[in-house]
Amino acid sequence: MQGEAPLELRLRGKRRILRVSFADGAAFDLNAEYLRVKSPSAEVRGHGRGGGELPLGKSEVRVTAVEPVGQYAVRLVFDDGHDSGIYSWKYLRELGEFRDEYWAGYLKEVAAAKSDASR
Repeated sequence: MQGEAPLELRLRGKRRILRVSFADGAAFDLNAEYLRVKSPSAEVRGHGRGGGELPLGKSEVRVTAVEPVGQYAVRLVFDDGHDSGIYSWKYLRELGEFRDEYWAGYLKEVAAAKSDASR
């Protein structure tokens, strides 16, 4: 199952927020930094078993384009040049529903990376 297509995808807040609204009434405002650091791209997630990069310093990133990919997803283009993430409808909903948990996990990864770098 690919997931239900959103009724609306709208960039807001000077392209820093993507509003995703679904037919069942669920709606999420996903900020560009969050979308960028949780990109489903191989660059961020890694190739196969290899770990991907931990995107840092993305607080000012903006979404410059939202491009349809078939009937199941969109490709988000960011002003830092990142454009390889394909966000399925299912993944966009997941990002909305688990935003607090996923963001907390990202912040833990950042803290651990900074701790490792200071050693």
